[in-house]
Amino acid sequence: MSIQSINPATGEKIKDYVKMAPQEVEGVIEKAHAAFLDWRQTGFAHRAKLMKKAAQILRDNAGSYGELMTQEMGKPIASGRAEAEKCAWVCDYYADNAVKFLQPEIITTDASKSFVTFQPLGVVLAVMPWNFPFWQVFRFAAPGLMAGNAGVLKHASNVMGCALVIEDIFRQAGFPENLFRALIIGSQQVDAVIENPLVKAATLTGSTPAGKAIAKKAGERLKKAVLELGGSDPYVVLADADLEATVTTCVNSRLINSGQSCIAAKRFIVVESLREKFEQLFVKQMAAAKTGDPMQEDTVVGPQARPDLRDDLHRQVRQSIEKGAKCLLGGEIPKGKGAFYPPTVLTYVKPGMPAYDEELFGPVAAIIAAKDETEAIHIANDTVFGLGAAVFTRDVAKGERIAANELEAGCCFVNAFVKSDPRLPFGGIKESGYGRELSHYGIKEFVNIKTIYVK
Repeated sequence: MSIQSINPATGEKIKDYVKMAPQEVEGVIEKAHAAFLDWRQTGFAHRAKLMKKAAQILRDNAGSYGELMTQEMGKPIASGRAEAEKCAWVCDYYADNAVKFLQPEIITTDASKSFVTFQPLGVVLAVMPWNFPFWQVFRFAAPGLMAGNAGVLKHASNVMGCALVIEDIFRQAGFPENLFRALIIGSQQVDAVIENPLVKAATLTGSTPAGKAIAKKAGERLKKAVLELGGSDPYVVLADADLEATVTTCVNSRLINSGQSCIAAKRFIVVESLREKFEQLFVKQMAAAKTGDPMQEDTVVGPQARPDLRDDLHRQVRQSIEKGAKCLLGGEIPKGKGAFYPPTVLTYVKPGMPAYDEELFGPVAAIIAAKDETEAIHIANDTVFGLGAAVFTRDVAKGERIAANELEAGCCFVNAFVKSDPRLPFGGIKESGYGRELSHYGIKEFVNIKTIYVK
């Protein structure tokens, strides 16, 4: 059995990868555990030196790594290079801060001494998606390895080349050979990995159904899990918003990664008094975004990662139109090779339509009118998801209040598009998952928070 990597822009096969047999997978996990037993004894200074080297390798090879992402999942080349650079940032961030984040915490009690220490758990399984094939992995691996853990990666099948390159980056940087390993396996083999007693925890970034499956299996084995799942991020545009700046931010967010991002803007909730002007400016900017060959520097929207994903997106668009949505731009599969889908704008979107109820994982925007601020916030929260949200208003204090107290999401932004940052915790609520990545919160997800009490 093999796993194929297909270029979504051309439909051409890149490479076949032979799946690992169960015994081979078990062998990799055993070696990762053995590497962990030594690695956990190392100091933060040593770990940081190697992590800094990994960051430098990422920067030195950002061009070739970007090309690999473009070939395997269609990411526009400029975005691929930027992704490699961001991975270097997260490596540097945890190299610089892990010792501070994980230093013992002294707590005064009736003991002569009592404190909390943070100890690594062991081998952690990471099940990662194709849309940010480097970033999703490094935002887990950088804190995980700095905390003293080992990692095994089950990457999406269409970016297996990226998985093996990431494994090699850590090896080149001087990390123990088996401390971070890529598993060449399909999704049907994941349960056996979680069941392995040497695997102590699991993290997944992906769809809500995939997250529920991982949570169930990890729960059966009483193993910790962190889940970053889907999103249908609402962007609330209030009557006093700076319209031109707001539209530019909204379009940029909707088209990030060709629309294939959990935290890309999905639903644009605009107060009725601004709706017509918003639509005009929004359609104009969406139409101006260059769609085409992802290897071209000025391409904004490349292909969708796979033809079946493109076709499912188109089904959501057509069903929404059939139920009464109006298509202002796009909405048709272009002729020719490749899994391309054009920037598309739907308006008059209502509950019961896929564009309202489901995640649109592609360059499709849903515009929803609200009569006032109160209704806009209600619509924003009227979703099973809770990953990111944004509000746009000239009244910054009001925007802060809405973001902090009224929007139901793990990451809420004011007059800016939602993004991840190593310095800030990242994650969701509701069906967008649980647990946090990044910041000091992320590095503490996979450690034993251990109480020490000395009489």
